[in-house]
Amino acid sequence: MVKEKIRIQFNIMSHDLVPLHEIISEKEKTELLKKYNIEPNRLPKILSTDPVSISIGAKPGQIVKIIRNSHTAKEAIAYRFVVESSI
Repeated sequence: MVKEKIRIQFNIMSHDLVPLHEIISEKEKTELLKKYNIEPNRLPKILSTDPVSISIGAKPGQIVKIIRNSHTAKEAIAYRFVVESSI
């Protein structure tokens, strides 16, 4: 089965409703997993075929840090583990 390459027609990261996404380094990944005493697969998932994953170049096995603006706190940080799409 041949996978189709997804063609992005505009920069999704420039949209107002898309929060900042960045791939964390291996050092940051190790520190994060140690801090919370978890395995990467215990984090919420994001597919490698997600438009944002494609846009930032995220590969399976990496962790993406998502920084959202918050009304109560200055910012809210979430993490997603990049997994391979089964399609």
